[in-house]
Amino acid sequence: MKSIGEMNGKIAHGRNGISIELPRNTLYDAEWIFFDIGSTLVDESECYKDRYEKAVRGSSVSPLEFEQKVIEFSRQNKKGDHEAVKHYGFTLPKWNKELEKLYPDTREALKRLCEKYRLGIIANQSPGSKKRLEDWGILEYFDVVAASAEEGFAKPDERIFLSALKSAGCLPQNAVMVGDRLDNDIAPAKKLLMKTVWIKRGFAKYNKVGGVFETADYTVNGLLELCKLMGC
Repeated sequence: MKSIGEMNGKIAHGRNGISIELPRNTLYDAEWIFFDIGSTLVDESECYKDRYEKAVRGSSVSPLEFEQKVIEFSRQNKKGDHEAVKHYGFTLPKWNKELEKLYPDTREALKRLCEKYRLGIIANQSPGSKKRLEDWGILEYFDVVAASAEEGFAKPDERIFLSALKSAGCLPQNAVMVGDRLDNDIAPAKKLLMKTVWIKRGFAKYNKVGGVFETADYTVNGLLELCKLMGC
């Protein structure tokens, strides 16, 4: 089945020669695209693997068994790794940011998208987000970086979204939020009337949509698919 983006502006011919105008992709009206960072632009799989191996060390639980428990909790729309350590009585190991890396499609997608749209970040991050974006070689693509450590608000608090929109000088209805979390990215953005794209990466891809605000306007599996959706 084709996405709405692929069908935008086309006419379908129905039965008896009747022309039907297909739904229009309203994403094309956007001026800004805002991104989450983790499991959206940045691959955190090695970070999770490192955390699992350290969590189970010295126990009879294997990293694979632990990961399956994380997935099980993720399917219940819970933060899987936090719930898994509680389930087994482990201590949650420190997150190793040194293992974070860009997804293979990140740089190419940002390059395409910034030719047509202005780009920003709305993310829950520890201090130093701009420096990390610079180290990854992608800071140049972003005109606004709203990170929780510097903003003083963390998603799903709508204030971090409003702060980013204010910095951008953009109305919510002219902005798109792209993220992997239904609770942190999609729901608060939809409540503000932003357009939303759920990127199914990381453990949040196992989450189940719960209610109208967690129902993204569009769903993609990668950033190049997002480019196609945005007409880039």
